[in-house]
Amino acid sequence: MDIQIGRGKTARRAYGIDEIALVPGQRTLDPILADTRVTIGGIEREIPILASAMDGVVDVKMAALLTELGAMGVLNLEGIQTRYADPNPILDRIASVGKEEFVGLMQELYAEPIKPELIQQRIQEIKAQGGIAAVSLTPAGAAQYGSVVSAAGADLLFIQATVVSTAHLSPDSVTPLDLVQFCQEMPMPVVLGNCVTYDVALNLMKAGAAAVLVGIGPGAACTSRGVLGVGVPQATAVADCAAARDAFAQETGRYVPVIADGGIVTGGDVCKCIACGADAVMIGSPIARAAEAPGRGYHWGMATPSPVLPRGTRIKVGTTGTLAQILTGPAKLDDGTHNLLGALKTSMGTLGAKDIREMQQVEVVIAPSLLTEGKVYQKAQQLGMGK
Repeated sequence: MDIQIGRGKTARRAYGIDEIALVPGQRTLDPILADTRVTIGGIEREIPILASAMDGVVDVKMAALLTELGAMGVLNLEGIQTRYADPNPILDRIASVGKEEFVGLMQELYAEPIKPELIQQRIQEIKAQGGIAAVSLTPAGAAQYGSVVSAAGADLLFIQATVVSTAHLSPDSVTPLDLVQFCQEMPMPVVLGNCVTYDVALNLMKAGAAAVLVGIGPGAACTSRGVLGVGVPQATAVADCAAARDAFAQETGRYVPVIADGGIVTGGDVCKCIACGADAVMIGSPIARAAEAPGRGYHWGMATPSPVLPRGTRIKVGTTGTLAQILTGPAKLDDGTHNLLGALKTSMGTLGAKDIREMQQVEVVIAPSLLTEGKVYQKAQQLGMGK
């Protein structure tokens, strides 16, 4: 139902992850029986978690390690890894600079041209270490470097931007990327995003997307909502796009996974996104906290280095454990940021969901008070008062 903001504008109520809760059903399940597998572009993973294509999150080593653990990492092909043969000194500079100098430094560092030979080298390095070579480009980057990615033998290509649409208006001098043609011509599956609405998600699926990324601006390192005012709360966005997936599957027989991307920090967030209809999630800051992450305890957004309108920030996430502890445990923290797979399996057991498809069908309730309750609990913890 639409809500009237004023005489000239109505709005639809939308919900964020913190405003919902999951309701136990009539049965429970031993968590060991919970099947969390997901298939994206023909690649099956035990852990339905993808590490974001951010320079502080995924490098070659992390991509290989994520593969080994049963998840997947996506490498940003327009970042530090493809601009510098040795990215380590550059990452050290990013981690050491003060907040006031950060944006200027990022604009300077990312002004270094992308080198096609490094794109090929990074993909080959991931594959040589036994990793899944999942890589990311913007639409403009895909038009320029798609052939390089194809020749290098990447396993999955993610076309990502703040908003990706099949209907893009450009000046006559600019030819936008034809997503339909691009998906048809590339030898590997292509994942498209980001989007937040039913219609756009459906159009991306019709264009040939192997999966669709959902989420605009909910992540801690992204400031698109503050800078542009654009975005839809994640629970509603995922549910709308999942509805498009189901309608598309019913019409065509082709199931296109929905990947919730952004604003997901804890195991509970992962569970709620899947309950809203996601098949998998993409996370940044939780992985940036791993000892093996390239960010040196920092995390920043993909649009942070923009020379015209930076939309991102650097956040200090620290180092809380190894990647294995964060994904599969054993957990060393009790705040939900360790053993994300264990949290998902335990939640599925509590809810009686045998697999991801059943998890998508569990009952969800609106519980805006949970946000307040969480803040009260956090304050009590800070004061040493316990629960």
